[in-house]
Amino acid sequence: MQSPEPSNPALSRGPESKAEPPKSEAIPLSKDEPEKPAKSEKSENAKPSSATKPASRWPWSRFKAPRRLKFTREGKFFVGITLGVGFAAINTGNNLLYLLLGMLLALIIVSGLMSELSLRDLTVVRRLPLRAQVGRPHLVEIEVFNHKGRVPSYAIEVEDLRAGQPADKRCFFLKISPKSAQVAAYRRTPAKRGRDRHVGFRIATRFPFGLFEKSREVPAEGELVIYPAIDPIQLPALPPGRHGEGDTSLGRGFGDDYVGLKLHREGEDRRDIHWRKTAAAGQLVMRERARDARPDVHLTLDVVRRGDAKDDWFNAFERRIRDIASRSVAHIKRGDTVSVKTTAGEIVRGDRSTGADRLLRFLALVESLTQAELAERAKTPRLDPPSSGTKSTKASEAKLEPPKPPTPTLLAPVPRNEEASS
Repeated sequence: MQSPEPSNPALSRGPESKAEPPKSEAIPLSKDEPEKPAKSEKSENAKPSSATKPASRWPWSRFKAPRRLKFTREGKFFVGITLGVGFAAINTGNNLLYLLLGMLLALIIVSGLMSELSLRDLTVVRRLPLRAQVGRPHLVEIEVFNHKGRVPSYAIEVEDLRAGQPADKRCFFLKISPKSAQVAAYRRTPAKRGRDRHVGFRIATRFPFGLFEKSREVPAEGELVIYPAIDPIQLPALPPGRHGEGDTSLGRGFGDDYVGLKLHREGEDRRDIHWRKTAAAGQLVMRERARDARPDVHLTLDVVRRGDAKDDWFNAFERRIRDIASRSVAHIKRGDTVSVKTTAGEIVRGDRSTGADRLLRFLALVESLTQAELAERAKTPRLDPPSSGTKSTKASEAKLEPPKPPTPTLLAPVPRNEEASS
């Protein structure tokens, strides 16, 4: 695992090592798929414009991205010494000074050629974590592949560029062998919720002498949604028979109690087969389990603000989002169904089966609105798919309805004491 490099990357470098894939333990209830790393693609069929056609005559036009050259501290001294030796050689006409000047200039030329070879034919891939939270560190993997057949790349430094933020996270690769890849990672702790947009990479090297830093930028878009922070909340204990704001009731599910019998359907667990009733009826009969039909936990978020709202209002708004996120996760872990509704009319639900990611993503992207913005949003018509008649509408509604289980006609519910004895 690679840690962020110091301010002077030419002084202290260590060998690269493979990092473990980023793991997230913040929200264990999610079922979302991991986000794929963004890849930079260029259209192969794009034709050059008239302004770029003449540039193709020059040999350096084949470079995909422009290079940037920056002097290091040692490079400034080296160039100064070279200029001094050249000035003395011209004034004195000493052949030894001319020889020394040629050696110094040769080092500069060799430095440019070898650094160019190190930067060429490299592919960088970013792997973002499944999710991230405010205040919780996460890892971002950077993989660099060297496509060159025989020439390795040395002292490669990759900076991950993000939109509107300084490039303070980088990974260093001491050597990337030909036709091979190296993986490193950096650690980052988000400070605010929302979308974290990655725009590309800056690939740089100071190889071979550390006199110059040559770099180029590669576009590679990626996005990571930062969830609000989750605080541990201890929910109050509920009295027996009560759940939240309402009473519990029994419904069909996967609980410990039984509510009756039903016919066996394909795909159901055969461990709940009632063998005595199966032998009497001549068909596979199953016990139907019960679950607690619990009411939803409703949480409301006020997103309407005044036009001249100050920082205190925005700070309170962020604290409210953090509190709702914490309470939602606590209720879902307890098995409750949570619904979050905003004053703008948006509503989202979550439970243990779907996980908390949908709720947290909604809270991560929610924004405050003024009264004018809220009224304008209400006037905006929603683009619903056109219906082609009453028959097609009814047919589509019928497709959305879940299939109804067959109703047993010859079987009656069995009392619990009889089931227990069986």
